[in-house]
Amino acid sequence: MPIHTPIRGLRSFCIAAKCLSFKHAAEQLFLTPSAVSHQIKQLEEQLGFELFQRHTRAIELTNAGKQFHLAMQPILNELESTILSFTNNRPNQTITIAMPEFFASELFIPKLSSWTKEHPNIDLQLETLKTADKLMSNTDLSIVLSKGVPNTGVAKELFPLRYAPACNKKLYRQWVNHGFDALNHVPLILHQARPWSWHQWADKVNIHNFDPKQIIQFDTMFGVARAAQQGMGIALIPLPISKAWFAEQLLIKLFDQELTTNDKYYLIQHETVTSDNALALFSSWITNNFKA
Repeated sequence: MPIHTPIRGLRSFCIAAKCLSFKHAAEQLFLTPSAVSHQIKQLEEQLGFELFQRHTRAIELTNAGKQFHLAMQPILNELESTILSFTNNRPNQTITIAMPEFFASELFIPKLSSWTKEHPNIDLQLETLKTADKLMSNTDLSIVLSKGVPNTGVAKELFPLRYAPACNKKLYRQWVNHGFDALNHVPLILHQARPWSWHQWADKVNIHNFDPKQIIQFDTMFGVARAAQQGMGIALIPLPISKAWFAEQLLIKLFDQELTTNDKYYLIQHETVTSDNALALFSSWITNNFKA
């Protein structure tokens, strides 16, 4: 019976042997620690001996593991160099990623040129979604908004979300000296996914008997920001996503008090996707550029 060598298990083993940690190896490979452990366990079963001694909070190489690492590392390095040399002559690889459309337009796309210039041989396919907390598992990566760590794939926290009351210049000049009384005379704008966000903000700043004149809901954050910019009312605008709107003074904070939420943006690599160099590079670029 032919022997099928698990190449991924060899790579996981060599990295884990260097850092002596399944967790750290998983971070470098953009896998879960359990996936790394499983790959190495399969390799041990094929070899017929243990590579690591597993302790409660640490691992160490067995004598056989040390000898195997010394033998395999140069072979694996040569194999990866050979694969890379052939890859340079192959068609571009495509990475697919899904994210909320407001995140894409305000944060992701303005920085994307730096990635494309450095990696011209990697194609990207971007899927945008109206709903920030919707997850698309048929892509390589997803950026989602969640109140807790998503229980699917490999999730890395990017940054928390907060909201600031803002309006355009005309409304600002009209109401800046009226304090919270403005909230009783000007329509309040919010995203329909968070219908009680204005009331939560009012509770935080201790506004008693909060009774807004009118509340207008939109199903997209584009609608919320654009309505405020057009002077329709005062909106709760998400930060830091909308920082360009404030920098260009399309919107101005009417009050300094912000609503900090439990919502956070996460980058997710789906477990069904095989980790490779291009995907790991792109994932690292995202976390380096968008992590708080």
